[in-house]
Amino acid sequence: MKFFFIAFLLVPLNIFSQEVDASDILFLKIQELEGELASLRSELESQAYLIEKLSNEELSLEESNIPPEDDIDSGESSFRFEGINDSRSIDEVYDEAISELNNRNFQAAKQSFSYLANNFNDDEKIPLSLFWLGEISLIESNLEDSEKFFQRLASSFPDHWRVPLAHKKIGDILMMSGEPGAAKIKYQFVVQTFPENVASSLALQLLENME
Repeated sequence: MKFFFIAFLLVPLNIFSQEVDASDILFLKIQELEGELASLRSELESQAYLIEKLSNEELSLEESNIPPEDDIDSGESSFRFEGINDSRSIDEVYDEAISELNNRNFQAAKQSFSYLANNFNDDEKIPLSLFWLGEISLIESNLEDSEKFFQRLASSFPDHWRVPLAHKKIGDILMMSGEPGAAKIKYQFVVQTFPENVASSLALQLLENME
């Protein structure tokens, strides 16, 4: 058993990375479907928000009989039109980033996701943007940035459905960084904390390979 573990540690890191990627293929397919559902849900929520906003504005105008915008409001609307906290703009930028990601235009996708993560407030698309920033950085072998993005996702949005996989990815990064002990601890954390999540099954498989 000890001989097998020593042999496992001697395997080139790039081979381990390929094995990890292969183990994630099925889950990434599931992610695509979950992403589509999340996008549809976000679109419905955005439409409901806009309808409510228009109704409130119309009611406010009727009650106060004042112009819909003064100079200050006009400035704020112009700022929002540039993207800040505008639900329609969030959808547009996110959809563009996903399209760039699907086309393997990673640099353009990274810029779009970074813009979203640094300029918007959204409990669904911001954590998703952070996740994909971590994935892109991992593809680029930028392990330090990748870990930072996954850590930011886990700490800022602890209840998001991407968090279990983010923790598992951190374990992968630790393993590729030559820290099998820390990676094992992270995998155990995933198994114990998220037992019903697919990420737990992936982490458990890796733990079994480390025995």
